[in-house]
Amino acid sequence: MLLQQPPQRTIAIDERLAQDAGIAIGDKVVVSAAPGAISGDTVVVSAFIKRGADPAEIARSDYRVRMHLDQLQTLVGYGDRVDRFAVATRGPAETETALAAINASAFGFEAHRSRDIAVETSKTFQVVSRFHKAIGFITIVASAIFLLCIMLLKVEERRRDVAALRLMGISRYTVVTAVVMEATVLAVVGCVMGIAIGWLASQFINWYYQGVYRTPLFFSLITTPIVTLAVVLSLVLGVGAGFLASLRLARTPPISLFGR
Repeated sequence: MLLQQPPQRTIAIDERLAQDAGIAIGDKVVVSAAPGAISGDTVVVSAFIKRGADPAEIARSDYRVRMHLDQLQTLVGYGDRVDRFAVATRGPAETETALAAINASAFGFEAHRSRDIAVETSKTFQVVSRFHKAIGFITIVASAIFLLCIMLLKVEERRRDVAALRLMGISRYTVVTAVVMEATVLAVVGCVMGIAIGWLASQFINWYYQGVYRTPLFFSLITTPIVTLAVVLSLVLGVGAGFLASLRLARTPPISLFGR
């Protein structure tokens, strides 16, 4: 009488572990509680676990292995105990009911919404986000002042041309309009170039850091609100700087513009 052997147990391993250790689907590995242990459970690798786009996992370099529950109990010697588990509910009302039931079942049980846990674990990234917003605000203010100074210098260089136009009968309104239109064109060109450079920089940042951390997480994003804000700021600051510079020049008498 032939005894039928039980099917080989399987596990799923982290794809980074598969790349680093050269493990392929169907390979047999030994799972043990301690590194380098002689005895262990021989299992077959049946799948790879792809790393999720979770910011909380970026700094963690440990590997993940998924196995059957009885395998895990035998491996860790933990018995019928767990540290934490996840429960899926059908809606907000069922979530509240489950929270109340679990928290009231025994002392030491503490249930949380997955949303609340995500908020707690992402506080560091919220601080970084606020820090980046502060840097962005300071950069915008400084660039606006710098842009105004550049426009004043550029318009000041053309004071003799403007004086000649004024003496020929060209009105102040025409001079201001011409300078503002030129500033608008420069602002549009600069805006397009800035968006293109930002997009290329974003692609490079994602390519580099996704390779370093081996994660699908996007480290840099160019979104529609960001592009809209950049366009609005570029036009407002560019046109505003051109208008202020031209207005200062148009109010100066033509003879004074010649330096006399």
